[in-house]
Amino acid sequence: MKIFIATVGTRGDVQPYVALGKGLRAAGHDVTLATCERFRGFVEEHGLGYGHVNDEIMQLVDSDVGKELMEKATGVPQIIAANFRLMRRVGPMQERLLNDIWEAARACEPDLILFHPKAVLGPAIAEKLDIEAALASPIPMIVPTGDFPCAGFPVAPLGRAYNRMTYGFVNMFMRLIAGRYVRKWRRQTATPPRGRNFDILHSPDGEIAPAIFAYSNHVIPRPSDWPDQVAATGYWFLETGGDWRPTPELTDFLEAGPAPIYVGFGSMSGRNPDQKARMFVDALVRSGHRGVLARGWGGLDAAELPDTILAIEEAPHDWLFPRMAAVVHHGGAGTTAAGLRAGRPTLICPFFADQPFWGRQVERIGAGPAPIMQKKLTTERLVAAFDTLMNDKAMKSKAAEIGARISAENGVENAIRFIEALKR
Repeated sequence: MKIFIATVGTRGDVQPYVALGKGLRAAGHDVTLATCERFRGFVEEHGLGYGHVNDEIMQLVDSDVGKELMEKATGVPQIIAANFRLMRRVGPMQERLLNDIWEAARACEPDLILFHPKAVLGPAIAEKLDIEAALASPIPMIVPTGDFPCAGFPVAPLGRAYNRMTYGFVNMFMRLIAGRYVRKWRRQTATPPRGRNFDILHSPDGEIAPAIFAYSNHVIPRPSDWPDQVAATGYWFLETGGDWRPTPELTDFLEAGPAPIYVGFGSMSGRNPDQKARMFVDALVRSGHRGVLARGWGGLDAAELPDTILAIEEAPHDWLFPRMAAVVHHGGAGTTAAGLRAGRPTLICPFFADQPFWGRQVERIGAGPAPIMQKKLTTERLVAAFDTLMNDKAMKSKAAEIGARISAENGVENAIRFIEALKR
């Protein structure tokens, strides 16, 4: 089977699909992954076909405007407001992005399309090519449930109706933002219009469309009201650390004392990374814990760090996290999964979008303390959180238990079975 996968975003929005693509390829399928150009090498080095998508949206995310959005847009309402402010600028980018995905899909001539929610043209392309399509997402959104609100919305004591309403709101917003570009694409490609030109939830015949989610039911139990066509398969892990070798400096540091706390925010260090880095350094020193600071800290001068803290450029999470005592990060779906699989207590310091959601889930299952939003970070709060991570025996035990359960899953194999059943 020829399978076309479309995803847009940061590395965290790409890596799970590379893992899935590798699994599908090993199962005998021909896989093309379409994503932003900056990830071409990453996709191709894992043996997958690459479909070109321009980098314009990611360049905006990397800009000062994008970083300001991440720091201020902490929930869906703020994200919506920011999107409307940026509509004139983002609109042409969105149109070019969708056209790139269409051209890549047409060149692939697939039998099946799997698409990230941000690759909104996926269902329409499948309809044009008369093939199956399935939503594939690392985040529980789009498909409604009364069990919990959509990622990005606050928990509220308003019952199941409120929870389901949040999904309806997100789907309406996505139709509002992306619908006109999908309608334009339909006109340009002579694809017949639909009552709702952009509807991820339903297939053209009105049936519930299939969807798979790349997270563990040990972290979020399967919703009681999901249809059979929807499943959470377990995480799609890409094993990257097997052949990786640490620097002598990192090896010496790990061997020199107790396991440290990992702190890293990847590309999401915000507008003042040097100031934030010093806050974390101060908190580690004041709490008396060793630490490893990952890249993304801007003006941090590693030469000024005490012997108990090491700054590193990068290390695969599947290699590094099991060697840590605890992990602290922004709460991206993939980083959260890696920390939980390693069985390490986790503190999430979210910026926006789904990150607070993952912070709440980690706290709910007992694998970490309450999340601390980036704008509420203080040295005092971090000192208290670090002490909890290192000294709470019940939390350590629960994190280890969750890690063992996640390690026993094989999300990629589960997803492949689901995908292959779509073509039977």
